[in-house]
Amino acid sequence: MNCVAHQSSGMWRHPDDRSDSYKDIEYWTGLAQLLERGTFDGIFIADVLGTYDVYGGTNEAAIRNGAQVPVNDPVLLVSAMAAVTRNLGFGVTAGTAYEHPYPFARRMSTLDHLTKGRVGWNVVTGYLPSAARNMGHDDQLEHDDRYDQADEYLEVLYKLWEGSWEDDAVVRDRENGVFTQPGKVHEIRHYGKHFTVPGIAITEPSPQRSPVIYQAGASPRGIAFAAGNAEAIFVAAPTKEVLKGTVSRIRDALEAAGRDRYSARIYTLLTIVTDETDEKAQAKHEDYLRYASPEGALVFMSGWMGIDLSQYALDEPVGNVKSNAIQSAVQNFAESAKHGREFTVRDIALDGAIGGLGPTIVGGAETIADTLQEWVEFTDVDGFNLAYAITPGTFEDIVEHVIPVLRARGAYPTEYAPGTLRQKLHGRGDRLPDDHKGSRYRIGGDLSTAVATTTSRTTLNV
Repeated sequence: MNCVAHQSSGMWRHPDDRSDSYKDIEYWTGLAQLLERGTFDGIFIADVLGTYDVYGGTNEAAIRNGAQVPVNDPVLLVSAMAAVTRNLGFGVTAGTAYEHPYPFARRMSTLDHLTKGRVGWNVVTGYLPSAARNMGHDDQLEHDDRYDQADEYLEVLYKLWEGSWEDDAVVRDRENGVFTQPGKVHEIRHYGKHFTVPGIAITEPSPQRSPVIYQAGASPRGIAFAAGNAEAIFVAAPTKEVLKGTVSRIRDALEAAGRDRYSARIYTLLTIVTDETDEKAQAKHEDYLRYASPEGALVFMSGWMGIDLSQYALDEPVGNVKSNAIQSAVQNFAESAKHGREFTVRDIALDGAIGGLGPTIVGGAETIADTLQEWVEFTDVDGFNLAYAITPGTFEDIVEHVIPVLRARGAYPTEYAPGTLRQKLHGRGDRLPDDHKGSRYRIGGDLSTAVATTTSRTTLNV
């Protein structure tokens, strides 16, 4: 995240941490090069448009701890990182609630051109009430209503990216002075409940047309949204037992949406603390804990859960509480109780101090490799969305210690596949596959079900 404290609040104080260099482009280009040396699929950049002010009813604790504030724009980092890499993918977070889809479509197409097809978009509907207030609203929409709006947002984007310009519209005919054939560029004529976009996309088709769609919702409504749209899905689970159930529900939802069960890569949130040996890794973890901020952890958890944890005693069980923020966060704690653990507020503060909503595993390279392979085999998850304790140190340790072991076991790639990010992830080409709902909006696509969410005036001039 383009900030100081992303998941592990307080760790910016560690002498080896460089997260306060987030304002420097060299920090980001160096991180991108490090991750490409490790053959990471990509760098996933989270974002918020607001402050965490649920804890204690103010944002003072968030400001004091640097808990995702100050935070800079993630999109502007991508071009620089793409310029110093050739294969690394870039998943950029942007919300559907506060920016009109028309300029956003251009921004993502521009990035897809500049990265030669290595960009993805993490679709978020928003969860911080402070963001809504700063955009002139009393509060954000209810959880499921936000997804309803996002459905139409995606519909507009698919029409712009997939259905406005034909593949051979741009001819660059120097002799006749024709750059683009007007007859091959079409207005999308979208008139919906939330958005009106009558005209054409103002960018020519990029290598992927639509960026790879990432999504991180694990609530029932979030899973339904992901099943129709996502090509990479981020989840968080405190145990492998909880994760197994989450992965199974997502696979079932993909199939119910008419897609292959494995049409989306599923990544689970994880923080790794490692070194040459188990003993050195344990010592490193104990050292990190000296700098962690329990208050900062509760600031994050309050925002993620939509619950002011300052009103609870530290040893009070959290229980199953309805949330208008990230419902899966509350569900994870409730599910953990079923597996023999009742979470208290103190547990949340201690467990979340390093790694946030995801678990932290500690050990030498062999131990870590064993754990990763065990989780993949047991849960059917595809991979891991790695948070950090310190940066770039956490990633340096993984590249130096863990990845060579996984490669030696034949469990991790030694080089990148050629092509765009979509091709690298799925091996099915650069464009949206035919079973993805966005493909229905391409010129000549089947719109019989694709336009069901808008009014009768919604058409495509194809």
